[in-house]
Amino acid sequence: MENTSTRELLPSNAKTGPASSASTTTAMDSPASTRPQTPSIFPPPGAPLKLALEATAPHPVDLNGLSWPSIGAEQRRSESAEERETRLAKMSGAVRTLLECIGEDPDREGLLKTPERYAKALMFLTKGYDESMNDLINGALFDEDHEEMVIVRDIDVFSLCEHHLVPFCGKVSIGYIPNRRVLGLSKLARIAEMFSRRLQLQERLTKQIAVALDEILQPQGVAVLVEASHQCMVMRGVQKPGSKTITSFMLGRFRTDPKTREEFLSLVK
Repeated sequence: MENTSTRELLPSNAKTGPASSASTTTAMDSPASTRPQTPSIFPPPGAPLKLALEATAPHPVDLNGLSWPSIGAEQRRSESAEERETRLAKMSGAVRTLLECIGEDPDREGLLKTPERYAKALMFLTKGYDESMNDLINGALFDEDHEEMVIVRDIDVFSLCEHHLVPFCGKVSIGYIPNRRVLGLSKLARIAEMFSRRLQLQERLTKQIAVALDEILQPQGVAVLVEASHQCMVMRGVQKPGSKTITSFMLGRFRTDPKTREEFLSLVK
């Protein structure tokens, strides 16, 4: 993982002192390519998990366990029931406008409840913004004397392309080599689900899963392989049904050791 120690995470409204040779950049202002990685909130192997988690102070922008939320996501996550209803009403109004703009009649019988239905569906399809890594892991980290490869493959994921807001879906395979710490197997699937239930790019999705696991487990290596079909190039544009996009992201021994990487790729085929 890239070295980001020269940048400091600050709330977007933080004030800095006079310029110096070690200038700081906020997480919200820095370019995406240089944006600091979320600091690890999980203790190193052997440290008491409960105490370490309780001692972690919340970040002003609520980076909260590698979930990379924006300020808008934080507002969504913390809103009241009344605020949620207001959000859905606003979204429904926007969908009604879209129906009118494409030449439809939103008052005809078949479309009367479509704006509300679509608003609720979109909230479900992006429910990953409501989830945090702390809640997801829920203490399922275990010290275990195991240092061989662990793989969960063919995890179904469904996401929305952030460029066209149409679906892409496929399968994720995740592998890691423990450093005397393992994660509950279902949590691997839940992490993939959380990151996929957002507006995404497949390349970013692949990296986020890998970096999150690397921060949580601090293992000897992490490998993630994603194969998906994108409706933005099937239903529209180039219109090529049957095409697949494959992305991978490797860390640790999977990146530095060709034999380890080859073993992982052969096992997930």
